[in-house]
Amino acid sequence: MKLLHIDSSPLAANSVSRQLTRRIVEQWTANHAGTTVEYLDLARNAPSHLDMDSLGFRLGIDAADLTDSQRRQNEVSERLVSQFLAADVVVIGAPMYNFSVPTQLKAWIDRVAQAGRTFKYTEKGPQGLAGGKTVIVASTRGGSYAAMPALDHQESYLKVVLGFFGVTDVRFVRAEGLAMGDEARGRALESAAADIRAHATPAANQASASIAA
Repeated sequence: MKLLHIDSSPLAANSVSRQLTRRIVEQWTANHAGTTVEYLDLARNAPSHLDMDSLGFRLGIDAADLTDSQRRQNEVSERLVSQFLAADVVVIGAPMYNFSVPTQLKAWIDRVAQAGRTFKYTEKGPQGLAGGKTVIVASTRGGSYAAMPALDHQESYLKVVLGFFGVTDVRFVRAEGLAMGDEARGRALESAAADIRAHATPAANQASASIAA
C-alpha cells in the first residue's frame, strides 16, 4: 500500500493541520502493515500557478513544438499526477484560508486535474479516473463554519474536486474553532483526535464520505 502525505500550510511547527496529518499518517501506518509513505510539502515545493507554459499539457501542443519552459512545466505536472495516481491513500493537510484552501494546495490540484489522467469527458458527462483511493483531509479552521455552509469553500471544494476525479472515499478530520479561545481549541483538538482514531484504523467505515466534528 502506498500513502501520499501532503502538507500545504506555510506555518511550519505552528501549523495544526501539519500536526494532524502527521498523527493521521502515524496512526494509519501503525494499523496497516507494509504501508510505504511518500511526502510532499507544498509550502516548500509548490508548483507554479497555471500560465501559458504550465498549461502545455492541456493545450494539446505537439511535444516537438514545446518550448524548454513548457517542457519543464510538463515534467512537473507529469510527476505530480503520476505520484497522485500511484497512491492508494492520500492524506492532505488543508487549512481554511479566506474561506477556501491555501493557494499552494490549489496549484497542486490544478496540476493533477488532467483530462485523460484523473478524469475524462464522455457522452454522459465527466467521469473520474482516479477512483479506488482513500483520501483523508485534515481540515483546520480558526472559526466555526459548520452552521454556515455558504462560507465553506474549503471542504466543499475538496469534496467536489476529489469526486470529479472519481474518489468516493473522502474522510475529514476537522479541527474547527481553533482561534476562538483555549476552551474551543481544546475541544477541536479532542474531536480531531477521535476522528483520526475512527478514520485511520482497519475498522473505519470505508464508505464514509465525511465525519462531523
